Amino acid sequence: MKYLIVGLGNIGDEYRNTRHNIGFMVLDALAKASNIVFKDGRYGATTTLSVKGRQLLLLKPSTYMNLSGNAVRYWMQQEKIPLENVLVVVDDLALPFGSLRLKGKGSDAGHNGLKHIAATLGTQNYARLRFGIGNDFPKGAQIDFVLGEFGEEDRKLLPERLELAGEIVKSFCLAGLNITMNQYNNK
Repeated sequence: MKYLIVGLGNIGDEYRNTRHNIGFMVLDALAKASNIVFKDGRYGATTTLSVKGRQLLLLKPSTYMNLSGNAVRYWMQQEKIPLENVLVVVDDLALPFGSLRLKGKGSDAGHNGLKHIAATLGTQNYARLRFGIGNDFPKGAQIDFVLGEFGEEDRKLLPERLELAGEIVKSFCLAGLNITMNQYNNK
C-alpha cells in the first residue's frame, strides 16, 4: 500500500523555521527519526519511508504554498496513489500552538496551500493534519506572524509535538483515518 504524505511549506532559507513551514518540519522530523534523506525532484523533495509494509512517499513541494496542488496531483498520478491515501500536513492559525487535529475533509479555512490543492484536485475530501501555530498577533499582522519564527517557549515544545505529529502520520497509514482521529484528536 502506498501513501502520499505532503508537508506544506515554502522553499528557501528565509522560510526554513517559520510557522508556515510546520508541514516541512513534521516531514523532516519523520525522515530524521528514520535515517532517510530527501532528494530534490520534480515538484519537490521526496523520500520514501517504509512502515510495517506500507510505503509512505513524503513530499515537500517546491512550488511555494499557493501552488501546492500541482505537486500533489503530479505525485498522486506518478505513483498511482488514491485520494484516500493522501494526507496533507498544514499549519493552522485557528488552533493553539502544538494542537494537532486530523480531519478527513474540510474547507481551506483561508489557507492558500489547501485552497490550491482543492482547486487542483477538484475536491476538499482529502485528509489533513492541522498543526496549531496559535494566533497571538495584533490585528493586521497575520502575514508577519505566519512567516515569523516560533517564540522561545514554543521552540522548547516543538520537538515533542513534531514527534507526536509523526506518530499520527504513521497511524493514519496503519490504522486508518477514523481510528487515528479517535485516538489522537484530543491529545
